[in-house]
Amino acid sequence: MLAGLALLTLAAASPPPAAVAVHFDRDGKIETRVAEGLADRAAGRAVTPDDPVRIASISKLVVALGVLRLVEQRRLDLDRDVSDYLGWRLRHPGWPDRPLTLGDLLGHRSGLADNVDYALPLGADLETVLRDPAAWDPARPPGGDFAYANLNYPVVAAAIEGATGERFDRAMARLVFRPLGIDACFNWPTCSDAAVSRAVTLYGADGAVVRDDLKGVRPACPVVPAADGGCDLDLYRLGRHGAGFSPQGGLRISANGLARIGIMLLRRGEDFLKPESLARLEAMARVRPTSGEGTGGFFCEYGIAMHSTGGPALADPACRDDLFGDGRLRLGHSGDAYGLRSGIWFDLEGGDGIAYFVTQVPEGQKGTRSAYSAAEEVLVDAALRRTAGASPLASPAHGH
Repeated sequence: MLAGLALLTLAAASPPPAAVAVHFDRDGKIETRVAEGLADRAAGRAVTPDDPVRIASISKLVVALGVLRLVEQRRLDLDRDVSDYLGWRLRHPGWPDRPLTLGDLLGHRSGLADNVDYALPLGADLETVLRDPAAWDPARPPGGDFAYANLNYPVVAAAIEGATGERFDRAMARLVFRPLGIDACFNWPTCSDAAVSRAVTLYGADGAVVRDDLKGVRPACPVVPAADGGCDLDLYRLGRHGAGFSPQGGLRISANGLARIGIMLLRRGEDFLKPESLARLEAMARVRPTSGEGTGGFFCEYGIAMHSTGGPALADPACRDDLFGDGRLRLGHSGDAYGLRSGIWFDLEGGDGIAYFVTQVPEGQKGTRSAYSAAEEVLVDAALRRTAGASPLASPAHGH
């Protein structure tokens, strides 16, 4: 059943990858299109659309939903100096008189760069880390050109903590997951026992375990341990760390959970977000990154924690972001970490969308029609029922 995708991920020496894709629509219908492979090889447990996985950078979109909820409550402002929420002064060393805003951070226009480790150990101080000139791109001022940097999101998480007085992961549970009825969490503490028992183990392209081999038990330490190896969460200081619960990529959520977010967006916020919040979230700007992640025509448009695939940006010959190969404009976010590729994409005109993930994808794998991976191209084709035959994923290998 998985021969085609196994070839695509070049993982022939290991068991085949786990792959899930669900289709959702504005009427609230969620339909499983693909669910193949094992969530846990040791247990022989098949993957399902209800199994939470470390979804990578789609986390950023979900963080933005929490921020926008706080904006609507007038506890945050996207255009105000973020220092007001942190409780300490944050400035780009090259532009010390120019404030950074939450909008800059969410949209990767702050001037921060991933030249320092953003997975901070427990007890680390974010203000001290960001005093290092290496954390900044000397050529990009706050509010300037787009350059994707994970380091933006610990700052966003710290601002959420400053505004709410809650630890980031708990604030996200209150602001996003519980209102939407989703059993999801950042780094596991706020997920249910049932969700922990269904965790998807991430395997690399070589089949080795790389994340979340939980065996039904929460991790003893949900953050990067302190320098001495300890895990006393009392060392985690609100507004002074931000990175502990991996706001840039540590969301554990199922494909069906992502679909519920997609349905809310298709329904124009329902009772969750106001129209003005959606307008800010979905306001795309043309980008052409020349360094960092997303080069080579992957990011063509980006808003605040949301980007597009297909659509008018394809008029630029340098844009190669048409994952679906049909030219249609879809909004959402992608994910890529620890051998996993993921995406949530919704089509406002068509009134439907796709949420997916696939594991064991080799680093740097590319497809034939886009800057996305070959495995993702095959998976979304299967999700849209473009591939006929006994196995939706059994197509010839392509990519490199």
